[in-house]
This record gives sequence, structure tokens and C-alpha cells, in this order.
Amino acid sequence: MRSARYRELWNLLFVALVTAVGFLSVYTARQQEIDSTSLIYAGYFLALYAVAHIGLRAGLPDADPWLLPLAALLTAVGLIEIYRLNPTLARDQSIWIVVGLAGFLALILLVGDVRRLESYKYTLGALAVTLLLLTMVVGTEINGARLWIRLGGIQVQPGEFSKLLLVVFLAGYLREKQEVLSMSHRTILGIGFPAVRHLGPLLTMTGIALAVVAVMNDMGTALLLFGIFLAMLYVATGRSLYTVVGLALFAAGSWFVYETAGHVRERFSIWLNPWPDSRDTGYQLIQTIESIADGGLFGSGLGRSFQLLDNGSTIIPAAQTDGIYAVWANETGLAGAAGLLIVYLLFAYRGFKVATLADDSFSKLLAAGLTFAFSFQAFLIVGGVTRVVPLTGITLPFVSYGGSSIVSNFMLLGLLLMVSDRTRKAIR
Repeated sequence: MRSARYRELWNLLFVALVTAVGFLSVYTARQQEIDSTSLIYAGYFLALYAVAHIGLRAGLPDADPWLLPLAALLTAVGLIEIYRLNPTLARDQSIWIVVGLAGFLALILLVGDVRRLESYKYTLGALAVTLLLLTMVVGTEINGARLWIRLGGIQVQPGEFSKLLLVVFLAGYLREKQEVLSMSHRTILGIGFPAVRHLGPLLTMTGIALAVVAVMNDMGTALLLFGIFLAMLYVATGRSLYTVVGLALFAAGSWFVYETAGHVRERFSIWLNPWPDSRDTGYQLIQTIESIADGGLFGSGLGRSFQLLDNGSTIIPAAQTDGIYAVWANETGLAGAAGLLIVYLLFAYRGFKVATLADDSFSKLLAAGLTFAFSFQAFLIVGGVTRVVPLTGITLPFVSYGGSSIVSNFMLLGLLLMVSDRTRKAIR
């Protein structure tokens, strides 16, 4: 649809304008002078997304016109804040955005029809588990969690890619087993249960999630993977029984891990009451909460908060990753924090709309799983820094600093747009 692509282009121009204003504000605050550097960043940003836009015109001309601009806006917010915290990290993040967009274009131009991936569902599922196992065995432990694998001078977070591979596998597997999983083999206390052999995937995913917590000390990835599984299982079968049983199994296993793993027990203790440990383990959480509160209604202005100290460090540990939402809320206030959440909600709305309109089960499950994964990950990190849930340490999609996160989220975006293109072609 030509009008859809033009709408996408105008939205990208708006994002470029926001990027220019954001960098101008930060640069002025840092250097105490007005400079054309912000226009250079905006032009660079617009050029990157113009290439992505042209790629969509060539490969997916009927794809949703809102998803790419929303992703661009989120990456702009992230790049502005990372530049505010550390220009060197912003340069590195810019490189990863280029790599992510290159992977995005390669995916949509080489694969085209997302249904081709269904034939490789078991291979992709095995690869997802292999990546997690490799991380457990040879992963590098940082801040108590074993999430990364070093490849030369680069750190890769395999869990980010396992998430996507798992969604593709589950979409194919659940489409194949949808009917038998929806049937009741026997009734207990008026509740219909499927045959025991069909509960294998539920038990397997519970075991994988708990292993991630126990071995990698990573509650965030475990919650994300298991949440994706339960959400897609519910979409495929419409049975809340699986959700209830799954949550019960995970809760029981989590209690056991809580009793045996000191790192997990510490995270929960900090979540319940971080103030007794304000100078130690609870320091990060308290600083994020106070930074958000100090932002007030409209914040101190981009580049003008107290987050950056004279020695170049920040008062929030890992501000460019775990705490970037708190920095944004401090500088833009409640208005900016709410605005960022609205952007995530709009992305979720467009993604679930793609899933609703999809005309085949695989595409429907894939789009729903991808959108849930994206939305749930955003919820976990924002909920963590605001004490709604325990702080998990995963990244805020498209905003937090991190190469693996940026690249995997661009791949997620590409898969969603492939489903959207095919769906809109069918409707037209």
C-alpha cells in the first residue's frame, strides 16, 4: 500500500526531528553552547531509517506503517539518554543499531514469507536450548548473573536470541498440536485434563526456566521465557487451565530455588525492603526510585539532571542498562515517563492487531508471541525499577544499551512486519 509507506516516511521524519531536538538539548547542557552536532546525529539517524524504509518498500510493501517509526522513536530515546550518560557508549550503540538494521533488512529480504520458518521449528527450538546451555556452561558471570558469552572482545547475551527462536518454535509446535492440547482426556473435579503425554512441553519449559534461575541466577530471562510459553499456550488452546497449572509449577519450583540460591533470595529481600541495605545491595533500587520521584511532573530537562557526577560516573549503577528508564523519568518527569510507556503500548497494540488479523494459525501465534515477548520484557524492567516486581536486570527493548538486545529486537520487528505484510496483502 503506497499510502502506508508514505505515512511511515512522514512518521520517520518526525522521529528525526525529535532526535535533533533531543541531541541539541543534551549537547547544549553538556557543552554550554549551541552546536550543529545535533543535526549531524539527526541526519545520521534519518539516513539509517531511510534505508530501512526503502528495504520495506522493496521487500514488504504492505507491512504495518507504524511499527518501524515506533521502534525508531524508542531507539532515538535510548541513544539520546546514552549519549547524555556517556558519548563513547552512544557511539558503540550507534554501531549496534547499524548492525541491527542490517540484520533486519537481511531477514525480510532473504526470508520474505515468514511461514518458511515453520519447516525449521524443531531445529530452531533445539538451537534456543543449546544457546541457553552454552551460557550455563561457559557463560561469564557479571554482578552475580551468568548471562554473557565472550567472543573475542565482544560480549553476547544468547538469551536475547533464544527468546526469538523459542517463539518461532512454539508457534510451529502449538499449531501442530493445537487440537490435541485443546481436548480433554479425563475429568478430575469437573476440570478436563489432556492426556499426560501432552503435558510434556509444560513440564519441560518449567524445568528450563527454573534451570535458568538456578544456574544462571537470571530471574528476568526465566520469567520472560516461561511467560512467553504460557501466553502462547493460552492463545493456542484458549484454556486457562494451562496457565494456572504452569504458574503453580513455576511457583513451587521458584520456592525451592529461593531456598537454595542465595542470589535469588537476596533479590526478593531487596524488592520487599531495600532500605536496610541502602549502602549495599539495595543501593541501585533506592537510587532508581528516588531519581524517578525527583523528576516531578516535567523533569529537570534533557541533560540537566543530577545523574552524572563530576567524575563522570552516575549515581545509579548500570544507568545505561537497568536504570535507563529512571534516568529518562528524572529528566523528563512523569510526562516523559508516561509518554515512553505509551509508545510501548502503541507498539503492543499494533503487534496484537497484526496477530488478530493473521489468517493462519502459525502467523497468528508467531505475532502474538513476539508482541507478548516485547511487551512483557518492557514490563519486567519498568516494573523492576519501580518495585512492582523484583528487579531482574534485563534490558528495556530498543532503549537500553546493549548490542544483543538491539539486534534481537530488530529481528523481532522484522518477523512482525513479515506477518503484517502477508496479512494486509490477503485482506486487500
